Amino acid sequence: MIARTWRGATRADDAERYTTYLFETGVAALRATPGNAGTLVLRRIVGDRAEFTVLSFWDDEAAIRRFAGDDPGRAVFYPADDAFLVERETRVDHWEVAPEESPGAGAGGAAEAPAGVGAGWRGARRAGRSAPDA
Repeated sequence: MIARTWRGATRADDAERYTTYLFETGVAALRATPGNAGTLVLRRIVGDRAEFTVLSFWDDEAAIRRFAGDDPGRAVFYPADDAFLVERETRVDHWEVAPEESPGAGAGGAAEAPAGVGAGWRGARRAGRSAPDA
């Protein structure tokens, strides 16, 4: 399983509206893509900004390509993103999700995965960062 992360930020005042927009566009598209094993949106307010991390889980690279196209390291944006985002990563990170049998899973097995996330969620390790745009 592969985890894909993207980060961006809005003005703090736009956090609720962008969250709604994000779920209606990007998260809906992620979840509708065959091979997507779950998607989470993390959000926090830091000063006058709302920071977002989108964490999606994928069966394999072919599934990521069905969502992102020929360049799986490219972030995917939607029309109103320009109006909301004051900072954004144009490239994403991909991580290999460590198997549940990995050391540190705890006595008696691994913890239960969050709702909407596949069984291999516990303990991701970085698989490599995509090169920045030239």
